[in-house]
Amino acid sequence: MMLQGKKALILGIANEKSIAWAIARHFHEQGAELAITYAGEAFEKRVRPLAESLNAKAILPCNVAIDNNIKAVFYELGKVWDGIDIIVHSVAFANKDELKGNILNTTRNGFAIAMDISVYSFIAILKEAQPMMQGRNATALTMTYHGGVKVFPGYNAMGVAKAALEASVRYLAEALGPDGTRVNAISAGPIRTLAASAVGSFSQILNRVESRAPLRRNITQEDVARSAVYLCSDLSSGVSGEIHYVDGGYNIIGI
Repeated sequence: MMLQGKKALILGIANEKSIAWAIARHFHEQGAELAITYAGEAFEKRVRPLAESLNAKAILPCNVAIDNNIKAVFYELGKVWDGIDIIVHSVAFANKDELKGNILNTTRNGFAIAMDISVYSFIAILKEAQPMMQGRNATALTMTYHGGVKVFPGYNAMGVAKAALEASVRYLAEALGPDGTRVNAISAGPIRTLAASAVGSFSQILNRVESRAPLRRNITQEDVARSAVYLCSDLSSGVSGEIHYVDGGYNIIGI
């Protein structure tokens, strides 16, 4: 098993369709011990049974917009683990109004919220996690989308946030590299998830990717999870600061 004995913290499971849930299942199958967070009481009733089905060592609340919530997660993990080998950050949010029309509709407050939850949270989490990841050849993984590189209708402020997230991956890789910690991202193609449902043009994007991607299909949560196993295992021991595309090859198409 590729992750035997690894201790992995997974943030971002909302329900059984979440990319983070597929990753958690594959990590469990590959021998990892899991800790899983949920965003608040409204999500707990869906996330807790899923986490329990994988024998999660810890199931913890975490609002990533609140520093003390993040600190509390690592305080509690310090009681059950002597360190952390893997962190998966599958967290993003923008108000629905920011995903209508074009980028000029973005409000100052809406932009700040999207950047805080979708980008800064990754930095804040790794800042708190660093003491528990040092000297373990640990790895951190986040989820991005091609809308951070190219324009997709309706993606707006979230596209700008994903561009910032990808830049953060590179800076975090350099900052944590001396500790032996690797930082990467998966740029997943469009998948029907709770988060994706907020993008008004999502069905249009799905259809276009399916017709134009070299593989002539949309990807699945399982496709992403298998790549996550690779990026968080020793097979990718020399890989850091990378944006790994799992999109059926759509990103290579020019016209």
